[in-house]
Amino acid sequence: MSSDSEAGLGGGGGDLRKPFLHTGSWYRMGSRQSSLMGSSQVIRESSISVLACVLIVALGPIQFGFTAGYSSPTQSAITNELGLSVAEYSWFGSLSNVGAMVGAIASGQISEYIGRKGSLMIAAIPNIIGWLAISFAKDSSFLYMGRMLEGFGVGIISYTVPVYISEIAPQNLRGALGSVNQLSVTIGIMLSYMLGLFVPWRILAVLGILPCTILIPGLFFIPESPRWLAKMGMMEEFEVSLQVLRGFDTDISLEVNEIKRSVASSSKRTTIRFAELRQRRYWLPLMIGNGLLILQQLSGINGVLFYSSTIFKEAGVTSSNAATFGLGAVQVIATVVTTWLVDKSGRRLLLIEMVSDESTWYSVFSILSVVGVVAMVVTFSLGIGAIPWIIMSEILPINIKGLAGSIATLANWFVAWIVTMTANIMLSWNSGGTFSIYMVVCAFTVAFVVIWVPETKGRTLEEIQWSFRR
Repeated sequence: MSSDSEAGLGGGGGDLRKPFLHTGSWYRMGSRQSSLMGSSQVIRESSISVLACVLIVALGPIQFGFTAGYSSPTQSAITNELGLSVAEYSWFGSLSNVGAMVGAIASGQISEYIGRKGSLMIAAIPNIIGWLAISFAKDSSFLYMGRMLEGFGVGIISYTVPVYISEIAPQNLRGALGSVNQLSVTIGIMLSYMLGLFVPWRILAVLGILPCTILIPGLFFIPESPRWLAKMGMMEEFEVSLQVLRGFDTDISLEVNEIKRSVASSSKRTTIRFAELRQRRYWLPLMIGNGLLILQQLSGINGVLFYSSTIFKEAGVTSSNAATFGLGAVQVIATVVTTWLVDKSGRRLLLIEMVSDESTWYSVFSILSVVGVVAMVVTFSLGIGAIPWIIMSEILPINIKGLAGSIATLANWFVAWIVTMTANIMLSWNSGGTFSIYMVVCAFTVAFVVIWVPETKGRTLEEIQWSFRR
């Protein structure tokens, strides 16, 4: 790549991007030597550096989970105080999905233009405003506005965080670190369930501000994604970022050359012609990424989790809210196990095994409702809960990642909204038939993974994306 093209790519729109790119003690414009010396005082080892970055951006998915879980423990209090009908409250709960769809449409382009860090900063702002609107709500209008704003931020977060983690992680840790995204979502859900047992709904909304208010300053102390910097032609910043992430005693020349070769072989345009999508290198990863994220939601997990309190109540559990918190805790534990397994057993095998088990538990759901719910959540968390997001962030070619990632995330949120809105109607129609439908979807998912999904364990992002050319 010529110096002219690098300057052109790095300079276009530079005034808007600079506040998001050159922040942090090691990440300022100036000599490379002073940047490296500054960073060595903060982070010296690769594992510590990458883990610190992951823990900071994981505040975003915690916010995601807190938003998803908020409507469960607060329903009776909000409806009683504000005089909402069941339909009005259901609309309030579902509006986060609608907002997330809008955020998903924008997420890829925002992330491509101002970077992964800048995208997360932008996502944090509507989340904070949304929680404040809910906490001061006097009627349904403020509730709806706040929920929409939260959803918009969550839609951006749900795409950007797994992409950022996959782009900074070394290949031997990418699966485990990628699973932290889903783990953080489950932690956020569990926290909302737990705190909802003890604090009023307005205070709970104020507490919802905390993840994003910590995230914003935290982003100033982590480097931008080196692969994004390379794509934008910022080669000096790209190498500094990668050196910080891998450690200053690490030879990064091989990885630098591999990333440069990948960037040079991809189009410099941020969009491609529709006809080009017929190429195997594009249509296959697009189909796999979209297919997994759609099937994740069609498994019915959101519908089951949304009505878990009702299921526990009908099963004779005395405190359905406490049982729901217990379910959230089980989900966290299962996702922790996933972070350990995903780089050992591989993505593909874990998907096949756990989706197969999930379909089995659907078949006994009506007989052993409580056991079925818990086992289903465990198998979902071990398999199709976390892994589709990891695979999506790994397989999309760099020159279509923004657009394709937005489409995949939008599809995921759209189907989540449909499942959440229809689950109660389907359960009222025929609970056995509902879970039979979900079971058939799980069986189809197993076949889809066996036929189409490649194993990405132990391979660099460039190796994975090159494999689709053959």
